[in-house]
Amino acid sequence: MTAPRLYLDEDVDPLLGTSLADRGYDILTTQQAGRISTKDSDQLAFAIQGRRAIMTHNVAHFAALAAEYARTGREHHGVILSDQIPLKALLARTLRFLQRSTAEVLRNRVVWLQDFR
Repeated sequence: MTAPRLYLDEDVDPLLGTSLADRGYDILTTQQAGRISTKDSDQLAFAIQGRRAIMTHNVAHFAALAAEYARTGREHHGVILSDQIPLKALLARTLRFLQRSTAEVLRNRVVWLQDFR
């Protein structure tokens, strides 16, 4: 069972990435990848190319992109959506998610972090 590898969209605090990486998770931030201000569809394509699930607070756009992928039969490695919450709460939810999930189960799924309170 392999933990999901995450790509954090630019609206996710990069400190979350640091905190998760310090705990041994494979995390790449938009800032680290040099992809600030890249279109959402290109961000998702980049995550797919790197075999990563994308995590974002941009719920409306990425939920629509995931629905489009499902409708057209394209695959992705997961879309993780979260409302804007304090970093401490976001870290706790993300850790719960990562401890209970695998890359295989996340494939082609949309996950709401609010389910991991």
